[in-house]
Amino acid sequence: MITPSPTTPLEPGIARGTLLEVVAETATRPAFVKFAVPNTNYELHLRPTGPIQTQVGKRLIGIIRAQARRIDVVQTGGEYIEPVYGRPRRVQGTVLRAEGGAIIVDAGVPIHCTPTDPRQKADQFSPGQFVSFDVLDGASFEPRPTKAD
Repeated sequence: MITPSPTTPLEPGIARGTLLEVVAETATRPAFVKFAVPNTNYELHLRPTGPIQTQVGKRLIGIIRAQARRIDVVQTGGEYIEPVYGRPRRVQGTVLRAEGGAIIVDAGVPIHCTPTDPRQKADQFSPGQFVSFDVLDGASFEPRPTKAD
């Protein structure tokens, strides 16, 4: 069970978590948000695509987008995001569906992954397939409005 328990249904491709911090841009790195995934130790560092209206410590929902180097279908292992703290570098999970040139992968939290290998297209992957891939720098978070904030 997700804690706190969700009270509203969300589309399966929408990520639900907690905003831990909004880190301002510096001369050496872009701005990012620290996104905590419920019932895990994950603290994902994601670049926001719009203003974050949520207060620190409150629920944050939206779409996580990433670009995959090459997506491989695998047979073993579990769903994960590496590293646990920081920007996503490696993801493994189950394909939920293909949508808009990307596949939505459940890796503990839904991630919309766009293949960058010219030999691959999102529609080549089927729901239920288990996939693994490296993530290019620049994974982003597109915030969605919530009524509870």
